[in-house]
Amino acid sequence: MAKHKKSFFEKLTGIVKIKDEDNCDMESIEQIEEEIKESGDETEGQLAIDMYQTQSDIVIKTMVAGVKPEELDISITRDLVIIKGRREEARMDTCDDYFHRELYWGSFSRTIILPQEIDSEEAEATNKNGLLIIKLPILDKNRQTKLKIKTV
Repeated sequence: MAKHKKSFFEKLTGIVKIKDEDNCDMESIEQIEEEIKESGDETEGQLAIDMYQTQSDIVIKTMVAGVKPEELDISITRDLVIIKGRREEARMDTCDDYFHRELYWGSFSRTIILPQEIDSEEAEATNKNGLLIIKLPILDKNRQTKLKIKTV
């Protein structure tokens, strides 16, 4: 089988188009996947998000249905959030019955630059029915704390 060169759309979405639909068996799909891995051109899908701000928090929502919480990696700094994970596909015997294949399977990530600094120590994430909700408390730069002086 000839090497499969990915189009711009395939690189953007992570979808691999199979040209010979009459010969669409698991062996040909696995061969294309192996070629992509060998070429080092395996791209990650980009996670779609909703992000908004309340008076006290920045809230990020994203769909991670089919991903176990332990397979998600969320890294937070004061001005950046990185979400990474992998969605494993339940293998089917053949793909002859598909009319559309639009669901993304494989690695995904999203880097989000935050509009304000947040308190990363107080951040919390919940997963409810496949909807990941990350609440990031906004850092109050005007908050003052009285410092007690210790006598030595």
